Amino acid sequence: MSIMHMSKTYCPTLKEDPAGADIASHRLLLRAGMIRQMGSGTYTFLPLGMNVLNKVQDIVREEMNATGAQEILMPILQPAELWHESGRWDDYGPELMRVTDRHERELCLGPTHEELITDLVRDELRSYKELPCTLWQMQVKFRDEMRPRFGLFRTREFVMKDAYSFNADEESLDETYRDMEVAYARVCERLGLEYRMVEADSGQIGGSETCEFMALADAGESDLVHCTCGFAADAEAAGVGVTMELGETRALEKIETPGVHTIADLATFLDVPENATVKALSGTGADGRVYALFIPGDHELNDIKAENAIEGWHLLTDEEMLDAGLHKGSMGPVGLPEGVVCICDIALKDTHAWAVGANEDGYHFLGAEPGRDFEPDAWVDLVLAKPGDLCPDCGKVLSGSRGIEVSQVFKLGTKYSEAMGATFMDADGVEKPYIMGCYGIGVTRSLAAVVEQRNDENGICWPASIAPAHVCVIPLQMGDDLVEPLASRLAGELEAAGIEVALDDRDERAGVKFADADLIGWPYQLIVGKRGAQNDVVEFKDRATGDKVELDVSAAVSHVIRVVRGALEALEPVTTSI
Repeated sequence: MSIMHMSKTYCPTLKEDPAGADIASHRLLLRAGMIRQMGSGTYTFLPLGMNVLNKVQDIVREEMNATGAQEILMPILQPAELWHESGRWDDYGPELMRVTDRHERELCLGPTHEELITDLVRDELRSYKELPCTLWQMQVKFRDEMRPRFGLFRTREFVMKDAYSFNADEESLDETYRDMEVAYARVCERLGLEYRMVEADSGQIGGSETCEFMALADAGESDLVHCTCGFAADAEAAGVGVTMELGETRALEKIETPGVHTIADLATFLDVPENATVKALSGTGADGRVYALFIPGDHELNDIKAENAIEGWHLLTDEEMLDAGLHKGSMGPVGLPEGVVCICDIALKDTHAWAVGANEDGYHFLGAEPGRDFEPDAWVDLVLAKPGDLCPDCGKVLSGSRGIEVSQVFKLGTKYSEAMGATFMDADGVEKPYIMGCYGIGVTRSLAAVVEQRNDENGICWPASIAPAHVCVIPLQMGDDLVEPLASRLAGELEAAGIEVALDDRDERAGVKFADADLIGWPYQLIVGKRGAQNDVVEFKDRATGDKVELDVSAAVSHVIRVVRGALEALEPVTTSI
């Protein structure tokens, strides 16, 4: 990499925060001249942003290659026929960008490539001797987000690395899956991310097991729960212990509760905490039946768990509740209308004395007892986990935080291979479907997550591993016959030693250069001023800490080399071929 002369670099920085940029990474990437928004959920990467993006991709590529996976590149345009084979053409939803070509053939712009990769190998990986095989690519993906927001976190097109493994048995899949977990952890560490590996839901991809890598940040869209014992999970996927304050068995008592329509109203009316009450919700499924769901009063229904328990689940409208004979704000398990299916959260099992609606407007029951006053049709885990719940592994109280999903690994099993007739011949001469895994890294999301974690009031604080350059040499007086030649000489010596250097040779005031250097986030700055140059002294600044030291010119280059290499080594885990 040659010296980056800022006078010739397209880097239009902004002094003010752009309108509509609500989170730090969005604001700072725009202000630092690294990206520009071109439309709703679409962005152009400018030269400095491309430098960072390329470095993130290089790290991902190195770690993927270390696993023995092989890089390919598949088409973005995918034929609808393959998605019909897997059953996802209709199931994926409106986020799938669908197009029709001039011959009236339906296609989509790939949000993911399970169908294409399965079609690629199904006629060519024919023997167990050719397995396992892992193929991967890095390219732009497309999803028709209804409301793109948060800069690079929720966009309509984005760079993603996706890998797919084909295995002969579960043991082989386990090994590949764990190798990928290790590789993904290395990627996070080399990017300088503070992250957690959490249990997750497989969503539209499907599969039997999945793990998300979450970068911790207040701007994250996901709620996480975690424990000191090491347990961590997305709140939507976690099965946890819920503490209830329901009393001992007592007689069923119907009480008048005028104006009480919410759990908060009921808790206030009874002068009890919300976890001493039971919340009711109603919905319907693909089978057309009406379902009444009962959960702890201080928790929310987990829509993903409800959808997993009830195919086609959706909440009833107020009008639909009336048609079903249900009373909004007064619904309970005792005396439900005939045909309504009663499902209760597993946390309520073996509890007594429920405070719950009486299925009559303005009335509630105290002391409703499962098994005596009503019989649930099923006990199911339904709640959204939250801080204060109990760890399922050790029983301690869980803490909470927010996270940005940067990558995820899935065990797909035979979901796609069976649907698409993708088989191999095993050692016994029997045709079997591949056992598959899928492994994705949001490359542009990871870049933004680094900024979200590493910033201050002055701008970005890039880690050396992915900064647009390691050091910015800043001559404070351009045209000066002492300052400018010294700055150029130092930049040249650093570049010759393999250090990536930007030289701010713009004819700007010192204050402008300092502000831009902090905004852009060069990890280190070497500042050359007239007074210092006259005394053979330069100033060295660490962007992350703000620490400044004066260095003799004769020692400056060796000092900078030592610091930069130390920073890079600190972010470089030991990587061996797996």
